[in-house]
Amino acid sequence: MRRYGPAVLLLLTGGAVLRISAFSELYLRYVQAGLRPYLIVSGVALVLLGVVSAVLRRRHEEYDDDDGHGHQHGPAGPRVAWFLTLPALALLLFPPPALGSYSAEREAAERAAQGVGTFPALPSKRVLDLTLAEFSSRAVYDSERSLKGRTVRLTGFVTRDDDGAWYVTRLLVSCCAADATTSKVEVRGAQAPPTDTWVTVTGTWRPEGELGSDEAWPPVLDAGSVRTVAQPANPYEKR
Repeated sequence: MRRYGPAVLLLLTGGAVLRISAFSELYLRYVQAGLRPYLIVSGVALVLLGVVSAVLRRRHEEYDDDDGHGHQHGPAGPRVAWFLTLPALALLLFPPPALGSYSAEREAAERAAQGVGTFPALPSKRVLDLTLAEFSSRAVYDSERSLKGRTVRLTGFVTRDDDGAWYVTRLLVSCCAADATTSKVEVRGAQAPPTDTWVTVTGTWRPEGELGSDEAWPPVLDAGSVRTVAQPANPYEKR
């Protein structure tokens, strides 16, 4: 049975990749939506390789039996090698969650290098639905202060500081979760939900510090309402 170890490993890994990409949206926890076709092709290729490997191994054993050489040809490998299948099996059965507050705190001070300037005009809606990246960029760098007096709605997960401040936070990715950086907005005037809870916060921008300065980041939102929501299928924002 140990001879089928490589085939089983390929099948489990391919099955795990297909599970998160072809049969669910779990792949969005790791990569951008545009990479889904490549994941599906990779998963199919791994499954096919596993099947071919198992079939070739079976035919080889049948040939040995027919030829009267039923003994093993070379070492089958140590039994401990079967433990290599455990990570693939775990990924198949228990996909890890999206990155959360721990990752956000590690990257909390990192933000894109931008200069103060003008931004495109905002829609004339009563409540603006903005990403955290859009809100943060305008709050910190927009010389026209286009957010002043506007009501905005932001969605993200809750993170906290040791001093009691809390933030609505999102992780921004360019390609996959490995390159994630943090965008966060301090929320004032509302009680903090538990850490890692997903919320939608509606409120108005409170200017802090000079544009482009360290005092202006992270930007501050005076909350009018905080509503608990389900984690979106894609928990990351595009950087």
